[in-house]
Amino acid sequence: MSDFTAFRQEIRDWLNDNCPESMRTPVTQEEQIWGGRNLRFPTEDAKLWFDRCVEKGYCVPDWPEEYGGAGFSAKETRIFKEEMARLNCRAPQVNLGIWMVGPAILEFGTEEQKREHLPKIARGEIRWCQGYSEPGAGSDLAGLQCKAESDGDDYIINGSKIWTSYADHSDWIYCLVRTDPDAPKHEGITFLLFDMASEGVDAKPIELITGETHFCQTFFDNVRVPKKNVLGVENKGWTVAKRVLQFERNMMSDMEASANTSGTTPRSAAIEHIGLVDGKLADPVFRQSVARHEIQKRALDKTQQRMADEFAQGVGDMNVAMILKYVGTEEEKRKYELILKIAGEQALGWSGEGFSDAELQLTRDWLASKTHSIAGGTSEIQLNIIAKRVLGLPEAAGK
Repeated sequence: MSDFTAFRQEIRDWLNDNCPESMRTPVTQEEQIWGGRNLRFPTEDAKLWFDRCVEKGYCVPDWPEEYGGAGFSAKETRIFKEEMARLNCRAPQVNLGIWMVGPAILEFGTEEQKREHLPKIARGEIRWCQGYSEPGAGSDLAGLQCKAESDGDDYIINGSKIWTSYADHSDWIYCLVRTDPDAPKHEGITFLLFDMASEGVDAKPIELITGETHFCQTFFDNVRVPKKNVLGVENKGWTVAKRVLQFERNMMSDMEASANTSGTTPRSAAIEHIGLVDGKLADPVFRQSVARHEIQKRALDKTQQRMADEFAQGVGDMNVAMILKYVGTEEEKRKYELILKIAGEQALGWSGEGFSDAELQLTRDWLASKTHSIAGGTSEIQLNIIAKRVLGLPEAAGK
């Protein structure tokens, strides 16, 4: 038996013994564990599962043990995720610290910054949000104007950010600020980490098409931040920012797995609403559509897996993450459109006794899928970047 076979069996046994049955079901938005100073658990099982994973370093299995991870290799991490998926285990916590700023701190942070922030992320003690987009700088992010003026050992920050996910529930923010207004557009930007409890920070929720309010506009009024909180180099924050965008695009391309809170797939919807004849879907047109989706999903999953392996080996191509962000979010929209066609009127409920909880959640998931092709860079912008930077196509005439 190979070492990896033994490792897989070890992980499988641990998950079987430690993941409660209730944590092997689709998770709703309300049940997701985001961590943070005000952490609350919806059930005792959720707390038990969280505590067990934190103890083993399984919230961030590929991080070094000294920073709260399990120290797994890329291959071991993939096996761990495969075994989690096999049992439908819920993620013990979801946190932008895990997905984006944590990896950036690992890459660009000082040893002091790593030991200050990474174990807290791994233990779910601090919840992070992202201060990137502004009312006048969205897809053109380098046009940001939120300013940070030097004042001794501190910066004084003024300005605002928008579409700051869960800013009103977050403890810390990683934020792009302009520290040199006279520098070229992509220069003079600094990547800062600071506490959302700082005086002068105010987050205002924005209601979305789904009725949710997890986006905010965040205002900074003379917020004082120590200069030691710079991640990377002052005025060279665009380098860090681009890396985090690559982490974000990778996360967005993989959003389908975590976004399907209704637990409904095209296959399950077709079996429920169309039915089987001789083991096949009764409608040949939908049968073909479901098969096409599953082939596309399998190809996307395998490509993401290859990309993760390449990055772990230090040979990854960042353009792939950009392409997969576009492909993944567009396929997610097509998936929900297909489910709606299959489920018909039962997929259009907003409230009322005529719909199950899963059907009501499906409606909201369908609406949310539209936002994923906007967040992290719109699909249109992604296509422009791919055309220009990846394919080397010329600018349109007159540009």
